[in-house]
Amino acid sequence: MAETSVHDLDDVTIIVVTYNSAHCLAELGRSLAECPHIVIADNGSDDGCAAAARRHLPNAQVIELQRNLGFGTANNRALKQIKTPFALLLNPDCEITPAAIRALMQTAQTYPEAALIAPQLLHADKSPDINYRWPHLLWDSKGPGIQEGPACVGFVCGAAMLFRIQAFDDIGFFDERFFLYYEDDDLCVRLFNAKRAMIIDPAITAVHRSRGSVKGKSPLKSEFIRGYHHAQSKLIFTAKHIRLEQAIAQRKKLIIQTCLALPLRILLPAPRLIARMYGRLRGVIDWKPHEN
Repeated sequence: MAETSVHDLDDVTIIVVTYNSAHCLAELGRSLAECPHIVIADNGSDDGCAAAARRHLPNAQVIELQRNLGFGTANNRALKQIKTPFALLLNPDCEITPAAIRALMQTAQTYPEAALIAPQLLHADKSPDINYRWPHLLWDSKGPGIQEGPACVGFVCGAAMLFRIQAFDDIGFFDERFFLYYEDDDLCVRLFNAKRAMIIDPAITAVHRSRGSVKGKSPLKSEFIRGYHHAQSKLIFTAKHIRLEQAIAQRKKLIIQTCLALPLRILLPAPRLIARMYGRLRGVIDWKPHEN
């Protein structure tokens, strides 16, 4: 595979998928002000997100999707638009500096065989998040969990990923059956199986305010959606990468566990947890094995 030279920020397009994420865009606009190439793919938000994106990121291309197509699909739509050799996929609740983006590009230059490079994610309190591991289909990662230098890994969290576009030519990007959750697991499994290197560089950091990207007018609906698609995506992943029979057994187990736990949860004053658990129940009930 021929290597493309890296020329600072000119060679990378920042891709941000938004859904009721208007509250994130002022900070995002400040952190990405030096980036010449930005694509915002808005998943049918009802909080004025697309207008806010144009206001806070005036140089960005804004793709207004008419409905919520899901995280992977929206990223795929944006990836089709770019002309740079690299793309940095960034959650709207991630904060990264231009210096950190340049450092990621330098790491990409240092390791030309790497298809994907990721920073060390930090929690809001600046403590390290473990956003990388080995593929859990093969073995469970153990040990202290904090990497001291650049290393090949088998999975990185989709909140911040630098793609070398040409490395995906024969693999493709996100499987659009995953509406939300597990799309990064699936992509990393495919890269790992194709022997494409994924590198974590812990010297480069980005703050990830996990679950901070969605607000909107209906927080309970958002929690229902999280539960629904987390359950469905888990089953889709199992059916695709392990066995359909195991996914069917997993579905039965989830239905029983959720039906037993939901009445107890209703007795506690936690509406968001109830909405998420009910979403999980509906997700596993609605999952159709013959479509996987």
